[in-house]
This record gives sequence, structure tokens and C-alpha cells, in this order.
Amino acid sequence: MINYNSTYKTLNNKSELAVEAIVNRIIASGEMSRQDHALLTSTVLNNGEIDEGGRRQINRIFDRIQTGRLKLVNW
Repeated sequence: MINYNSTYKTLNNKSELAVEAIVNRIIASGEMSRQDHALLTSTVLNNGEIDEGGRRQINRIFDRIQTGRLKLVNW
């Protein structure tokens, strides 16, 4: 029998790792483009909901935009 809870947790963890990788790349570059935004949004919403880990990653982006440490380009 398939353990759906285990499968869901695995997919959720992979999604969270993908979001973290995207956020880390954006922060390292110091810039976020419209394309970066689309990729981040589609990855976060891929499983239909935003978990606490995804919310933390998005907050990292917002914090840097608000403090001027992240520049929005090609908007």
C-alpha cells in the first residue's frame, strides 16, 4: 500500500529545497527580475499551498527589498 503522507512530505521537502535554492540565488545576485519572480511564484505554488518554509523564504526576499539590499530589475 502507498503511504501518501510520506510521499507528500517528500514532495513538500523537494519543493522547499527548490524554493530555498531560488531564493539563495536571487539574494546572492542582489537582483530579482520578473523572470525570477515568475519562477519563484510557480515553484512555491506548485503543490497548491505555501508552507511555513516557503513563507520564510519569501520573507527573506521582502526583507531585502524593503531594506534596499535587493534590487528589482526588468519590471
